[in-house]
Amino acid sequence: MNEMSQSMSQTHMKREVAEIPAATRRLLTEGGRAIAAAADALRAANPNFMVTIARGSSDHAATYFKYCCELILRLPVASVGPSIASIYGVDLRLGRAGVITISQSGKSPDIVAMLESAAASGATSIAITNTAGSPLARAAGHVVDILAGTEHSVAATKTFVTSAVAGLAIVADWANDVALKTALDRLPNDLEAALDCDWSALVEALDGHNSLFVLGRGPGAAIASEAALKFKETSGLHAEAYSTAEVLHGPAAIVRDGFPVLALCSADKARASILETCARLAGQGGAVFVTDPDPEPDGGTPLPSARTGHPLTDPIAEVVSFYSFIEALARHRGFNPDTPPHLRKETSTL
Repeated sequence: MNEMSQSMSQTHMKREVAEIPAATRRLLTEGGRAIAAAADALRAANPNFMVTIARGSSDHAATYFKYCCELILRLPVASVGPSIASIYGVDLRLGRAGVITISQSGKSPDIVAMLESAAASGATSIAITNTAGSPLARAAGHVVDILAGTEHSVAATKTFVTSAVAGLAIVADWANDVALKTALDRLPNDLEAALDCDWSALVEALDGHNSLFVLGRGPGAAIASEAALKFKETSGLHAEAYSTAEVLHGPAAIVRDGFPVLALCSADKARASILETCARLAGQGGAVFVTDPDPEPDGGTPLPSARTGHPLTDPIAEVVSFYSFIEALARHRGFNPDTPPHLRKETSTL
């Protein structure tokens, strides 16, 4: 470990990643009433479709919500560009829609403007935020405070996880899905196990590289997008996120000569196709790492993962293991993950 790594052995990011299991437990207990109220409102409204409004890590949590909602409720979900309202001044016809807005600070003017426009059109509006008194919360019909506490590191970790869990819990309550509710009840314990997964082999494999792919499928694709952002944000690495299907439509051409690939593989129906893609990319010469205990022969290096017993909570455990890894990688590469260059904790856009 170099001097930079030693001096930052207790970064804010490291402490906040360690707080994720407790923050998740707090959300699911103390926040249970707000989650149930949001689910009740959506159930009563019976929307024809859902839309999400978010940016950055929050938008990755919204993408995760999209997959969960479509898989459990069979209800289509689309992401709405906030600039439609804030820059272009257009009010969408969302009277038969449910709206999920996710923002840690709840202050960005474009996010707030889009939610206000949606609510004015008659949409059933839910805000998921870490700031209960924010302008976003005041504009929403219902608010779920993720109760993550102060997050000092610029890189969002515990707020991402609790935002994603809040969306999943709304879906579970809305659908009255007993298996999913049971998985959520035990999730904080599963996340404790996820913190202990050792991905140090990937740290070493990235030495000498400046680019990589992060792959996933279904809900895991949302986590891949979040992971790719964190590679850029904390470690100065150019990472691109693709589904394991989409990467074969062109991007796979550059995978050779040890090009790094991280594949996030949950125990769900996409597993076989993910492992097949890993094997193909490894066969091209890629340095493939996959969160599965049993990849295909010569199909990549397995990374340990904390299986949760449910395909929709597996990706949450994977991102917690990833956060432990990426904090260590940033320090290994000489970065302070708490203060990425040119970034601030709160970003306001129009």
